[in-house]
Amino acid sequence: MARVFPEGRLVYGMQLPIQSQSTLYAEPWEAPAGAADLAEVARAADRAGFAYVATCDHVAIPRRLAGPMSTVWYDPVATLAFLAGVTERVRLLSHVAIVGLRHPLVTAKQYATLDHLSGGRLILGVGAGHVQEEFEVLGADFEGRGAVLDETLDALRAALGPEEYPEFAGERFAFRDLGQLPRPAQARIPFWVGGSSPAAVRRAAVRGDGWLPQGDPRDRLPAQIARLRELRAAAGNTDPVEIGAITEALYVGEPGWDTGRRTLTGKAEALAESLRGYAALGVDQIQVRFRSRDRDELTDQITAFGAEVAPLLND
Repeated sequence: MARVFPEGRLVYGMQLPIQSQSTLYAEPWEAPAGAADLAEVARAADRAGFAYVATCDHVAIPRRLAGPMSTVWYDPVATLAFLAGVTERVRLLSHVAIVGLRHPLVTAKQYATLDHLSGGRLILGVGAGHVQEEFEVLGADFEGRGAVLDETLDALRAALGPEEYPEFAGERFAFRDLGQLPRPAQARIPFWVGGSSPAAVRRAAVRGDGWLPQGDPRDRLPAQIARLRELRAAAGNTDPVEIGAITEALYVGEPGWDTGRRTLTGKAEALAESLRGYAALGVDQIQVRFRSRDRDELTDQITAFGAEVAPLLND
């Protein structure tokens, strides 16, 4: 498996606003925003050299979790397909698709079509999920979701291959003699596994082409990365693996408003120096999120990052 991005260079992507509005990270201006705003942010990222734009996945949020999570979660396939039509080169990442909620042939059909229509820009980020009611209402196995995800990834690897009639036989899923066209544009869809639990790290090591940690602070990353590489070697997987990290919130320049004490702010040189620290830990791609008060401020931040900070990330 070839890497998605060049080895030895720190690349940058972003989770898009608006499409998921958890109170943990959404800005107030996102609530009334819509498709035009989402498209403009994605186009700004495309122009600014971002490696990918990402969207989340939840089918339904129970009332008990609606406070912290909100109920705004766009469908990732529909959203990424929409964004494929308004961008040119940026990769399209599901961060993360809860593929255990759906039969792997359904997932394969959706994401193969997306990759086909986007000219091979899909990165399939996957995760186990955590909302029990969501699994139950869809008839999916919540308690066994880890094992289901493992088998689903194996089934997806078969279903997203080059064959018109893919074959797979597992404990839960089996298919053959069922044609699935169109095929993906990419010869092999990259699978990036999300999560920071021991099970998620093992899954990324054994079955993933990349790892998407969920909020690991910098001081925890070295041990996690070392464990992933140890598990990958033990499994005999010699393919390269792309390591990700979610950075602190960012603001390029001096904000002039309260962006929160954990936000990295300042001149491009200072931000780049801090972010280069991730590369020193063994990280290949960073996911950034900017503080902003409206769409224009966010697109200005994206543009400034691409023009001023990005050229310094690999100095």
